[in-house]
Amino acid sequence: MRATSIIYRRELGGYLRSPLSWVIAAVLLLAQGIFFQAWALRGEQLSALVLERFFFISSFAIGVAAIVLSFRLIAEERQNHSMVLLNTSPVRDYEIIFGKFLAALTFLSIMLVLSLYMPILIKVNGKISWAQIFVGYFGLFLFGAVGLAIGIFSSALTRYQFLALIVAAFLLIVLGNIFQLASKLDPPIRTVVEQADLWWVRFQQSFMRGILNLKDVVFYVGVTYFFLLLGVKTLEAKRWQ
Repeated sequence: MRATSIIYRRELGGYLRSPLSWVIAAVLLLAQGIFFQAWALRGEQLSALVLERFFFISSFAIGVAAIVLSFRLIAEERQNHSMVLLNTSPVRDYEIIFGKFLAALTFLSIMLVLSLYMPILIKVNGKISWAQIFVGYFGLFLFGAVGLAIGIFSSALTRYQFLALIVAAFLLIVLGNIFQLASKLDPPIRTVVEQADLWWVRFQQSFMRGILNLKDVVFYVGVTYFFLLLGVKTLEAKRWQ
């Protein structure tokens, strides 16, 4: 775990010191605030519906942030030839992946905290519970973790950062819209395929509405672990190329 801790501190320090990271956070938070004001607060709405719309907007912002923060993590190491140093040091591949993932997840969590003022405004001016806010943010956290895991896996596939970005965005969009894609299938196949959806089924129909389902939590954790494992195995395979 010592190697993981070192990589975690290095990567997190890079995020916190990088003006680009804060520019990305500021742009996404600004866009989130604009859409919140223009769409979620439009007209006379129930507080619960306004909160749902806030989480709807936030899920897109977190998905974009997760991909943008993670697609470069391994590919950049290869382009800078610093991957050779990691491969020749007493650091295991899973420690590299996990350390980078935790650093990106920490910075993503900071972005979530910075957006907390919007649901607080809804609570002050309406009738929603802290439990609804917590469940929605927990869902955003889990969805962001999945996005980061997909981004890291895509980054491990290639040394070209732009290609890693395209692959990560494609995977997240497809996995987040399986529900729509499966609508053309016949039951019971459609029902089975829909359960693999990341957003429509797992977020929109539960976390976004303040509903906490253990099966959705387990699903997100499982998908995150799956893509991190793919990232580790990809790194192991490329170590000897």
